[in-house]
Amino acid sequence: MSDKLLHLVRHGEVHNPDLVLYGRIPGFRLSERGHAMAEAAALELAGSDRKVVALYASPLERAQQSARPIASALGLEIQTEDRIIEPTNFFEGKVNSGPDAAFKKPRYWYKFVNPFRPSWGEPYRQVAARVREAMNDAWDNTQGGDIVMVAHQSPIWMAHLDIAGKPLFHNPATRRCDLSSITTFERRGNRWFEVDYRNPAKSLMGDATDVGAV
Repeated sequence: MSDKLLHLVRHGEVHNPDLVLYGRIPGFRLSERGHAMAEAAALELAGSDRKVVALYASPLERAQQSARPIASALGLEIQTEDRIIEPTNFFEGKVNSGPDAAFKKPRYWYKFVNPFRPSWGEPYRQVAARVREAMNDAWDNTQGGDIVMVAHQSPIWMAHLDIAGKPLFHNPATRRCDLSSITTFERRGNRWFEVDYRNPAKSLMGDATDVGAV
């Protein structure tokens, strides 16, 4: 294994009793279980034999909160990285689960005219490009140790698909990116490779709420 890896960590469960798609809306914080999930990710990273030397987080509150136990466990400062933020989405603030979900209402179906772009939010290609740019910059600016970036499901999954050479269009329900999961990459020369996926909060998933992702 390389002496330098980059770990994309998803934030923990968010307090979201109304089951809305929260996207970039301010004020959405981790739930009590979400804090426990973030702790689990921190313990997973701290318990390995890897030396982590840099920690970045999306500016959104749930990502910053999820980064704090990692910062504490590893003795690092959190650097805010805007390029790993959640994508924009037309459905922000609207119900995202159950019979009242906005995407099930015919008056919104015009937003699905081009699912390959997608027409309801930030283009997939743009998301993948900005996340990979942030990854490259972090890699180039770090010597002799691992990098942790705390982000969101969609940006992490875009990086996964793009690095794997797969189409970016996908069904969000098929994403393998659980709450507080850790997806690990290595850059060899100019090419990225995904080398690991871990789910340290698996025992906490149970009936966790996870309907706010874009």
